[in-house]
Amino acid sequence: MAQPGRLGAGSPAQNGAVSAAGPPYSNGPVQNPLKHSQVSVSQGYSSPFPGSYPHQIPAKTPLDPSSGPCNYGGSQTVSSLNSYQGPGQTLNRLPLEPNPVAPLQSTIPIPRMPPPPSSQTPAAVPASSDSFLYGPDPSPSSNWQYGHLPVRSKTNNFVPVSTQPSLSGNTNLSRNNQCVSFGAPSLQNNYMKTGSVPPPTNQPLPTIYQPIQAPLGSPPVRSLDPQKKTSNSVPSQPQLNSAVNQEGGISAANNDSVGESSYDTIEGGGFMAAPQLTNQNPKMNRNVGYSYPSLPPGYQNTSPNMSGRPSTTLQYTSGLQPFSQSPLGANHLTTSMGGLSLHSEGLRVINLLQERNMLPTIPLKAPVPNLHEDIQKLNCNPELFRCTLTNIPQTQALLNKAKLPLGLLLHPFKDLVQLPVVTSSTIVRCRSCRTYINPFVSFLDQRRWKCNLCYRVNDVPEEFMYNPVTRVYGDPLRRPEVQNATIEFMAPSEYMLRPPQPPVYLFVFDVSHNAVETGYLNSVCQSLLDNLDSLPGNTRTKIGFITFDSTIHFYSLQEGLSQPQMLIVSDIEDVFIPMPENLLVNLNENKELIQDLLKTLPQMFTKSLETQSALGPALQSAFKLMSPTGGRISVFQTQLPSVGVGALKSREEPNQRSSAKEIHLTPSTDFYKKLALDCSGQQVAVDLFLLSGQYSDLASLGCISRYSAGSVYYYPSYHQQHNPVQVEKLQKELKRYLTRKIGFEAVMRIRCTKGLSIHTFHGNFFVRSTDLLSLPNVNPDAGYAVQMSVEENLTDIQVVSFQSALLYTSSKGERRIRVHTMCLPVVSTLNEVYLGADVQAISGLLANMAVDRSITASLSDARDALVNAIIDSLSAYRTSVLSSQQPGLLVPFSLRLFPLFVLALLKQKSFQTGTAARLDERIFAMCQVKNQPLVYLMLMTHPNLYRVDNLSDEGALNINDKTIPQPPILQLSVEKLSRDGAFLMDAGTIMMLWVGKNCGQNFLSQVLGVPNYASLPLNMTHLPDLDTAESSRIGSFISWLREHRPFFPILYIIRDESPMKAAFLQYMVEDRTESALSYYEFLLHVQQQVNK
Repeated sequence: MAQPGRLGAGSPAQNGAVSAAGPPYSNGPVQNPLKHSQVSVSQGYSSPFPGSYPHQIPAKTPLDPSSGPCNYGGSQTVSSLNSYQGPGQTLNRLPLEPNPVAPLQSTIPIPRMPPPPSSQTPAAVPASSDSFLYGPDPSPSSNWQYGHLPVRSKTNNFVPVSTQPSLSGNTNLSRNNQCVSFGAPSLQNNYMKTGSVPPPTNQPLPTIYQPIQAPLGSPPVRSLDPQKKTSNSVPSQPQLNSAVNQEGGISAANNDSVGESSYDTIEGGGFMAAPQLTNQNPKMNRNVGYSYPSLPPGYQNTSPNMSGRPSTTLQYTSGLQPFSQSPLGANHLTTSMGGLSLHSEGLRVINLLQERNMLPTIPLKAPVPNLHEDIQKLNCNPELFRCTLTNIPQTQALLNKAKLPLGLLLHPFKDLVQLPVVTSSTIVRCRSCRTYINPFVSFLDQRRWKCNLCYRVNDVPEEFMYNPVTRVYGDPLRRPEVQNATIEFMAPSEYMLRPPQPPVYLFVFDVSHNAVETGYLNSVCQSLLDNLDSLPGNTRTKIGFITFDSTIHFYSLQEGLSQPQMLIVSDIEDVFIPMPENLLVNLNENKELIQDLLKTLPQMFTKSLETQSALGPALQSAFKLMSPTGGRISVFQTQLPSVGVGALKSREEPNQRSSAKEIHLTPSTDFYKKLALDCSGQQVAVDLFLLSGQYSDLASLGCISRYSAGSVYYYPSYHQQHNPVQVEKLQKELKRYLTRKIGFEAVMRIRCTKGLSIHTFHGNFFVRSTDLLSLPNVNPDAGYAVQMSVEENLTDIQVVSFQSALLYTSSKGERRIRVHTMCLPVVSTLNEVYLGADVQAISGLLANMAVDRSITASLSDARDALVNAIIDSLSAYRTSVLSSQQPGLLVPFSLRLFPLFVLALLKQKSFQTGTAARLDERIFAMCQVKNQPLVYLMLMTHPNLYRVDNLSDEGALNINDKTIPQPPILQLSVEKLSRDGAFLMDAGTIMMLWVGKNCGQNFLSQVLGVPNYASLPLNMTHLPDLDTAESSRIGSFISWLREHRPFFPILYIIRDESPMKAAFLQYMVEDRTESALSYYEFLLHVQQQVNK
């Protein structure tokens, strides 16, 4: 039994993930014992389930006065796919060795403060734990653990699962598998930067090609002997139920393979999936030059720099050239950052009780890894790929000691201005772990390269010698794959299980009486009419429509009909598809019929008195209709489903809205999860638009999107006449939704250097074959997160790498692979770990973990675990790093905003108490936490506040000939407001402009268009378009803030008497409320706990 309140191995396998069966893989005493997180079907997910601190941590005192002690009890077990397990995904593996493992000795945590006499815990339930567990171990600790130890276990935690997925290739893995070196000299490049810590600025994404250029093609006709293709036969009718892992190539030792039948085998096996030759304990010569990669003597540095890589344009020299680098001495091998300038700001110790105003006035940048500047230039843009710790701890023990979570946050399909696209018949990948060649591999010579994840030496195919930029044969170092950390490949036929699917869009509309009353069909149908020509696709694009109330209505759009034909199915107990060949039709060939239907739909049901809603049967019908092709289902729902399968009953109790107790965050049925898993197996994603003023059980309905890689949109109290603000929001968001880029039948795998392992995923998807994310649809607004641990010591290496590979079908029918690679240094001291902490990424990962904790345990348990995450890390810093125990709350400079961000999370709608937030609104906020990219998640958690009545052009940006002012960011406190100013709050999904009573006449007239303050309307949501410099400045600034957001933020103009004023003040994170502490009070509470 897992201990309550911890995210460990006992945590459920979420998003339908099954616990991984079979042994963990270990590769013996390799030179650099790095664990590779990407695993094949056979390896399962690399996280030996025992994982915790080796010692017990006392439970903390709950912070929130309203939440009481967090005594959650109950077991969490890995269950079958069909039972709901919550929005994260924890996968666990059993130890390789059959030796019995002694159980952990149970100890009782000592509370830091005695619990109150009243307890929320049922009788005979274990004591609560109120911190997060960062590794998958169910041992009884009271913390959120940050990793796991691979040899400790509790007995009788898991029943071994025998259904291990099959693997194409050699499945005979043993602990003695080694990386092959073919007798080549070992080469280790020095990545570490000497000197001071680099300034905290983001490097732009390195790009080579202008977006208007065509994809880079294969070389001209020339006698080549390219590598053999990985697959010669592709099944014409694959089994889509198992079609999940296509993101890589087959992991056979010689790259020869028969036709494959699942995405997993096509995507490539996991680490060490191919048979390996052994080379016992190869040692690396660490005294190697710092340049990367090093060049043979025959290469001349003669041509200008390209895309950020140092000038190393090379003349092609035939034959193998040995590398002869002269060692640069120990002073160039900065394996530890202890030698960095001690005056660096990063090493400052901050007393937060004396220096509370640590919020920067410009947007907070991601920390820059301490790598050599030539390597850092090539690193992945942190907006796409980001780690919570930019200095990776050498051991799990060091990570445990730091009490910080190790994880990655990804935005893999983000819209990019420039993206190198390569078309080649040969995609160069490691033959062992299937890593794509990238800027951080080592070239031993012109013909061999060493993988930066598993260290296998691979041959360079001759075609890779061709430079598509200069169109001549030269050196592989000039290839775009080795010049760019983000790149996209046009995938050859080996990466397809079937011909690429056409874009298929199915719209499912609720047309019950309640839905018709809201008038939403007018807006949706009009938006569709306006954007039909902008739907992503080509001549193969298909579209269809279903409406439902207590029955289901299909629409035949057969060519030749004068008008659409409605087909009604009243048997909702056993739904079937009438005339399936005419319900999904070609958009271009039937555009007139489609337009006719969209124009008539809003009026067709205006007199309907049918109040029932058969959402479940409607979704079943949509699934049956879409199964042959896959695609996207967009469902619009306005009430609680009431008839047929999936019918729900109201569970909201208004008098408990403000409490952290007994609120229904879990689904009431597994119907929607099961259906989502069926959809995922057939490459169908479901996006849910909920437009409801009443409780609609989003906790249950949201499963249909969560597990099918869809999105959730929520419009509370939507009404065409009574709530025009929501109407505008729906129209704006629908336009982006309908026209944004989309990828179909996608899979994603994240790989990391051998020695590291991933144990939990967060986001909207389903995990198949242990570590492969199934994404029937992928969109540019979706973010993902993973938790990691250090499974093998990283003592022999300087850097580790992470790579995400997203294989998808574009709306144009092209199979593409988007690859992001990130390189980070390895450190050996606790001070260096804290130095490289990314406080935004840490906060984002903790927010994802807290959502899981709220669902699997309780809201109060999650809140206490968030607080204890600060207490644990700052206590460890105080006791293990600081030499003298000074008074105050001492934090490293990198974590100076950690308490502020956690306090903001506690006041965020997902986790706040003491407010009458609707249950569906809380669930929707949690959905956003799990699915939003980090930049938007942080904005929703800790908004930006600007003073805008005195905007100037000083420091302004110039974008497309528009001047964008850049006012400083202010602290979120009423102390920063003044009655003679106007202040803009940007909270991501909402904006509020507060106008002070004594605001200057110039701003009122030149921006707001009113003669005086009294003339300002109470419910103003738009700024007038005035022909003044002031109006132009603030208009440009707000438009710039809104740009490219997944959600359209409505702007509310607020005066003192406005009903929105309370909401504006609610975002003032640093101020005290009736149910939450102020920032200073929170710091005092944390100090009291840390200094115990």
